[in-house]
Amino acid sequence: MKTSELRQRFLDYFASRGHRVVASSSVVGPADDPTVMWTNAGMVQFKDLFLGKEKRDYTRAATSQKCLRAGGKHNDLDQVGFTARHHTFFEMLGNFSFGDYFKADAIAYAWELVTGPVDKGCLGLDASRLWVSIFEGGDGVPADEEARTLWLQAGVPADHILAFGKKDNFWQMGDTGPCGPSSEIHYDRG
Repeated sequence: MKTSELRQRFLDYFASRGHRVVASSSVVGPADDPTVMWTNAGMVQFKDLFLGKEKRDYTRAATSQKCLRAGGKHNDLDQVGFTARHHTFFEMLGNFSFGDYFKADAIAYAWELVTGPVDKGCLGLDASRLWVSIFEGGDGVPADEEARTLWLQAGVPADHILAFGKKDNFWQMGDTGPCGPSSEIHYDRG
């Protein structure tokens, strides 16, 4: 599958589930936000929605956001050339809910997208090669046992669910503001 096909399949999947496909914002950070020089994540264009400063005419969005990471928490610049997976420029596929659905639906959507049949618009990946990560807790924030339970309900074997700390499985916009546990799906290439 080509990158363009994967991108379109992702966007089509979420569009068919009520998400507005929103175009990528500029890779240059917003002029009115001095905290962001470059767009380094898919959520940057939705920052004011997360902060409750803005409302839009949709509560679900899907994007393919052009991103540049050359500093900060997720600085990939120092790893370019040393690993096969680090780049400074990439497109981040993202699906977002603004008060519409939460973890249970997000996990169900993610698992269906990656393991569901190709002829139904999904990716058809072999579930036995997939691992998921959850937040193990730390710094006064409890472990995300809800995510563990939801992944188990989705059919992920218990031994394919790994817990990690804040560095790997905790999302935050900055030192203050919206934040919380994250969960990721990883493909074991063997």
